[in-house]
Amino acid sequence: MERLQKVIAQSGYTSRRKAEELIVQGRVTVNGEVCKVLGTKVSSKDMITIDGYTLNKEEKVYYIFYKPAGVVTTMHDEFDRRCIADYFKDVPQRVFPVGRLDYDTTGVLLVTNDGEFANLMMHPSSHLPKIYEVSIDGILNHQEKRMLEQGIYLEGVKTLPCEIKIVGVDEKHGTTMLMIRLIEGKNRQIKKMFESIGFNIKRLHRLSIGDIKLGGMTPGSYRRMKIKEVRVMRAQALEKKKGA
Repeated sequence: MERLQKVIAQSGYTSRRKAEELIVQGRVTVNGEVCKVLGTKVSSKDMITIDGYTLNKEEKVYYIFYKPAGVVTTMHDEFDRRCIADYFKDVPQRVFPVGRLDYDTTGVLLVTNDGEFANLMMHPSSHLPKIYEVSIDGILNHQEKRMLEQGIYLEGVKTLPCEIKIVGVDEKHGTTMLMIRLIEGKNRQIKKMFESIGFNIKRLHRLSIGDIKLGGMTPGSYRRMKIKEVRVMRAQALEKKKGA
């Protein structure tokens, strides 16, 4: 038996907090009866319906996707741009991206139908390391590098310390190539960090999330995660969250 809001979140329908709101609003039924009591226990035999939509008891699936440039990190786009759904048409489950990458950013993106797993990966306290390849307009000096590594204020909140390695400098074209390791992932964080000190991002590519790397994958391809990979990621995130 599991709490109703947890089952809804695990289905990928919405977050646990939103599930609680839906329950209190009387929009959830269990076996045809409206349920407004948070913490109600349900089993795998119970039929749960939200606003007329019946939750499917789907197999949990986890994918590593190589996001290409020019793709919106959503399952639907009102402007008819390419989105994640265009690459997962053959997957029978109702999957969704874990977090997001900007339209022109490429690299590792997790896709799943496990809402609890997704929420854990995205929780600020999980602190799973993410490594990026970055190319910027301009020559980054060591003082600016140290300042970014120590953390800077973005919209009144200081970023957590990060690691930056200068991989190369092209003085002829005025660009700097970097490797950046973050343990947080605020919206457009890397772009905002560099914009705050006068640099524009030319290229941004996410190499890895935790131990998950692209390997020999090509843009637009995906592969199913191994059970061990899912377990390790979950354990790492829980350990970080526990120590936060």
